[in-house]
Order: sequence, then structure tokens, then C-alpha cells
Amino acid sequence: MSSDLSERADTGGSGSAIQADERAVLAVFDATSRAWAEGDADAFVSSYGDRATVVLPGVYLHGKDHVLAAMAEAFALQLKDSKRIHEARDVRFLRADTAIVVTRSVTVFSGETEAPAERWELATWTLSRSDGGWLIEAYHSCPAGTDPQA
Repeated sequence: MSSDLSERADTGGSGSAIQADERAVLAVFDATSRAWAEGDADAFVSSYGDRATVVLPGVYLHGKDHVLAAMAEAFALQLKDSKRIHEARDVRFLRADTAIVVTRSVTVFSGETEAPAERWELATWTLSRSDGGWLIEAYHSCPAGTDPQA
């Protein structure tokens, strides 16, 4: 399973601005996955907007500082030496500066070669274009169930 999502973006055809934007949006997931694997909370949150929100079952984080604090602690403890895999299911642009991405995502913990089916999540991400780059503004995740097509 390749973790380089930006390479999976539709590169056929004319190389339109939408295709370039899709590659740039998916590159955000590549960057956060690399930072996750390195346990680098600062690099991880560099892809988040200042007022970003993260919603997980039982968790609500508001603002980049809260995300940074939570991820720094997690990378030192339960997420130490883990990696994050994202499979993009849908990328769409509401406007030229706003993208919504749906992923099927999972955390693979230290010592595992793959994650069990029940750990996979479906996630919705909202990203905004800022100074030419893309930032995560909102993230929500829920269990995907055991169907790999979900």
C-alpha cells in the first residue's frame, strides 16, 4: 500500500489546474503521514490552520496549539513508532480555495505489519488554500467498519 497519495492523483489528460490542486491537497496527507512516522508533532501540525478542529469519538480539539499538545503527548506515548495510512476516497473542491477530502485511514502501531480491519476509520477533511499551500481546517473521523470498500 503506497502512502504517497500525491502520486495517486489523476495525472492523465491535460494536467489541468484541478489536477494540480488535487495533487497539492493529497501532498498534505503525505506530509502529515511522514511527520507522524517520525513522531514529529511540530511538522505534523504545520499542515493545520491556526483555528483547526479535530473531532474523534470522545475527542474535540480546537486550534493548532491543542492539536500540537495532543499529538506531542501521543507521539511520546501510545503512538510512538506508529505510522498513519490514508487512502483517498474522494477529493472535491467547493471553491478554488476550499477542498473536502474523504479518506479511509488507519494507524499501524509499532510491531504490527498491518492494522486489523476493525481499526480502519472513515474521515472527512476540510482544507483551505493559504499563501499558495493547503492547510487542514477541520477533521472528523468515525469507525469504517470491516468492509474495505467503505
